[in-house]
Amino acid sequence: MIIDHPLLGPRDSAEFVYLGDACLIERPDWQDENALDAFHDYLYLRDNPAGEHRELWFHEQGDRSWLVVTRNTLTHEITKVELARDVARALGRSK
Repeated sequence: MIIDHPLLGPRDSAEFVYLGDACLIERPDWQDENALDAFHDYLYLRDNPAGEHRELWFHEQGDRSWLVVTRNTLTHEITKVELARDVARALGRSK
């Protein structure tokens, strides 16, 4: 499988490590009144979709960047690749 890195161009997926659902970028606010329940759901409840899914990938054997890859879990077709920092900034989490 080839991942079209936004900065480096097409790279073999063997250079990357799959890290799970991209919803991990949306970490709950630890100061929220319902933080305990929110963190439980964040850590333990995951969707396992068949079809298009957003995933976190880490470019371990390259520039060590984090990517959000939109991939079809049935066909492995990749339709979008974004830098995770850009996705986090768009969500209002620029840290």
